[in-house]
Amino acid sequence: MAVTNTDMHEHIDSIKTYTLVFLSLLALTAATTVVAYRDLGQFNVVMALFIAVVVGGGMLWLGILLVLSLADFVTRGWLPVPGK
Repeated sequence: MAVTNTDMHEHIDSIKTYTLVFLSLLALTAATTVVAYRDLGQFNVVMALFIAVVVGGGMLWLGILLVLSLADFVTRGWLPVPGK
């Protein structure tokens, strides 16, 4: 069975998803600023480490997605396409 372009659909994220991600990044930036300027005693270190872990996890996830996307892009021409 031949695969045509009408058989394949690509997934497109909604504006709502992008808005939620953007707002969460803004909230983390604001939280970092607030923690830096407020004296929370010993809780300052805990909050700073929590925010750092969340941001670091997001950066790790972004790196994984970039590596997998680039690996897919680089290896697309390696196998011949049947029927061409």
